[in-house]
Amino acid sequence: MRQHVDQRHARVLELVRQRGRLRVADLADELGVSAVTLRRDVEALAAQGRVRRTHGSVLWPGGSAEEPPAAEGDGFVIGMIVPTTNFVFADIVRGAREAVEAQGGRLVLGMTGYLDTEDPVQAGRMLAGGADGLLVAPSWFDGVPVEGQEEWLLGCGAPVVLVERWAPAGNPAAGLDRVRTDRAQGAAMAMAHFAALGHRTVTAVVQEGPHAAQITAGYRVAVETLGLDAAPGSPLAFAPDRQGHARYDAPAAHLAEAVTRHGVTAALVHSDEDAIVLVPRLQARGIAVPGDLALIAYDDEVAGMADVPLTAVAPPKRSVGALAAGLLLQRLAEQGSGSRPSPRQHVDLLPELRVRASCGALAGETPG
Repeated sequence: MRQHVDQRHARVLELVRQRGRLRVADLADELGVSAVTLRRDVEALAAQGRVRRTHGSVLWPGGSAEEPPAAEGDGFVIGMIVPTTNFVFADIVRGAREAVEAQGGRLVLGMTGYLDTEDPVQAGRMLAGGADGLLVAPSWFDGVPVEGQEEWLLGCGAPVVLVERWAPAGNPAAGLDRVRTDRAQGAAMAMAHFAALGHRTVTAVVQEGPHAAQITAGYRVAVETLGLDAAPGSPLAFAPDRQGHARYDAPAAHLAEAVTRHGVTAALVHSDEDAIVLVPRLQARGIAVPGDLALIAYDDEVAGMADVPLTAVAPPKRSVGALAAGLLLQRLAEQGSGSRPSPRQHVDLLPELRVRASCGALAGETPG
């Protein structure tokens, strides 16, 4: 028979009073309720001053206030949900893990394969297993939630920090903490570098996906601010999930036409993996990089390993993970101490531009 919430609260108080300290996950199992439900009970009781909440545990108010959050055999656990551990996420996860482990905790990882329906499944599994909070890069195709995709985040019953994702003003998820790269600024840095080299007519090709809107916005604003000319149809958005050679037909054709018909001398390409594929395709069309087209890639995963080493915009991947983890640990510490939470934070980290050979020529010059 399902217990009334007051009965459940009374049972929680009884067990915690008897034992002094209990893991939230163990208490949920003993009461036969979900970890999310038990967390809500504990938060309600903690707000009344009837129990104390620490990392992963609940204490009777008379317990030691100095008890460490990572006691032997009972360290706190942070869940991290990402679409993949490839590309930028490998270093983001690494940075988060290092930050969590430095504080005596453990990072557990869940992957969704870019399936948005898998996000709440992974979260539920982690919370049921005792995770104290979540770092989440949801599988939102455009990087922002649509049609209620954020609802599970708001009802999961644990502190959440968004990683490399955001929600627009007015969306409930806009009230969550988040840490991301300012990808618009990265695109603007690329355009400013081109302008400094003397290029006046530019273009861009951008993968459709979570970062496309930011990169596109930065490109367009920078082109206008710097007084540059953009090729028609620029930036070109292309689908990264097309198979085989067809994936690169549209971006290769766009770049070639931009150079031969519209006088373009510089281009931004997202991502650097795609840029590496496109360079020989352009050479096959008689367009040399950087002789005819200066090129900057975006992401800097493998850009420096290209035959013509690619100048690239490099997001601060490890720092994104570390700062997101630090922010989540701050929320857990506030929760455990019962102190008033500090203001929510939206943290944007600036990328850097790593200059290599692919943009080494001024417009109209051939590098020696």
